[in-house]
Amino acid sequence: MITFLKIFDLKTYIFTILAISSFSSFMVTSFGKTIPQIILTFFKRSRDCVILSAGLIFAFTWFLRARPHNRPKNYKVVPIDVFAKKCKIDGIRTEFKTHDVAWSFMKQYKQTYPLHNFALVSDLGNSDKPTIFRYI
Repeated sequence: MITFLKIFDLKTYIFTILAISSFSSFMVTSFGKTIPQIILTFFKRSRDCVILSAGLIFAFTWFLRARPHNRPKNYKVVPIDVFAKKCKIDGIRTEFKTHDVAWSFMKQYKQTYPLHNFALVSDLGNSDKPTIFRYI
């Protein structure tokens, strides 16, 4: 009976079982709850940073594109015949100071002279050729 108790010492087995169960509980808690929570918190915060930075980049690019540009001070209506050559029509006004007035006259000229096309152009300071704004 003594040899049986020495082989099956209850204290040793109890301590071994407690050590294994506490270590496995520690591992389950660490890998099941603590580490995933840390990783999820990191990705949630990084997601917020990515969204915020994307919004700031969008706002900055929009601000750069939305700032006022140099607008021309004079507009010209250029009549173009059916052969795609510039021509001159007597009796029409071709010089304008505002875009809207020039566009309105262009539409009226298109109805009056249906065989001609019209281009609304202006000279900008940064180019050698006139810039076409509208073409009908």
